[in-house]
Amino acid sequence: MFKKWSGIIVIAACFLIAAGCGNSSSKGSSGSSGSSKNGKLHVVTTFYPMYEFTKQIVKDKGDVDILIPSSVEPHDWEPTPKDIAGIQNADLFVFNSEYMETWVPSAEKSMSSDHAKFVKASKGIDLLKGSDEEEEEHEHCGHDHSMDPHVWLSPVLAQKEVKTITEQIVKQDPKNKAYYEKNSKEYIAKLKDLDKLYRTTLNKAAKKELITQHAAFSYLAKEYGLKQVAIAGLSPEEEPSPAKLADLKTFAKQHDVKIIYFEEVASPKVADTLAGEIGAKTEVLNTLEGLSQKERDKGIGYIDIMEKNLDALKDSLLVK
Repeated sequence: MFKKWSGIIVIAACFLIAAGCGNSSSKGSSGSSGSSKNGKLHVVTTFYPMYEFTKQIVKDKGDVDILIPSSVEPHDWEPTPKDIAGIQNADLFVFNSEYMETWVPSAEKSMSSDHAKFVKASKGIDLLKGSDEEEEEHEHCGHDHSMDPHVWLSPVLAQKEVKTITEQIVKQDPKNKAYYEKNSKEYIAKLKDLDKLYRTTLNKAAKKELITQHAAFSYLAKEYGLKQVAIAGLSPEEEPSPAKLADLKTFAKQHDVKIIYFEEVASPKVADTLAGEIGAKTEVLNTLEGLSQKERDKGIGYIDIMEKNLDALKDSLLVK
């Protein structure tokens, strides 16, 4: 309970400070303070997929910032006063969902009327529910992940997010409508190719069951007929009970699971524990919640990582 209220107090303080910065020359997280400096559209995004989708649309017609560092787990990240000021001064603010970026609704309500236009990328997508166990856990920790926010991990739903972001960018900057829509169409075509690759590959899967450390792949599993069994819930830091671990061991043996998947941003401790008990190995299945600047500088993007994820899935699902 203390953690819940302390988080609220911190965010409230951020809003008060940001209110005083909103009409000043204060800069956002990347050093830009709006579109007035160079005449370009200025978009602030929360974490990597939102950045990637937005950047693919605006390209050189806009400046796109990312708030959450690649080394930080986005589920429990909260903004600083500088971050709030950056949002206040931008043209658009792109986030995935109030079930991922749980601080966003309070942020929007507390800002002045001239703040950035808030763009919910998952708008119109039917979200899956978390389990009753997960909902109870999040009631205690103060973060509402009762609905599963990980829609970007489905190449099909990623296309919908790109379309939603595109619509709002065009409304904000209609003079560049044709440019944005062309870029969006080209990127969506690549996402359709990715979907086709997943579909044709996983249709050949000898097995359909996978164990993941984090319940992030429900939308991907649903799209391609897989069964995800997660060690933790919607937040990767959750610790499973001894009874849950026992059930997982039984499931793994029944379905001959040889690989336990974990993600790079979170600690692999729980995945390592289960793998050690059943004689399995661990392998990365990337949630794309964080991609380093070094990786982005190399030109690595969403599609590259999703292709690596497919290769990782092939290691266990295509084994005869």
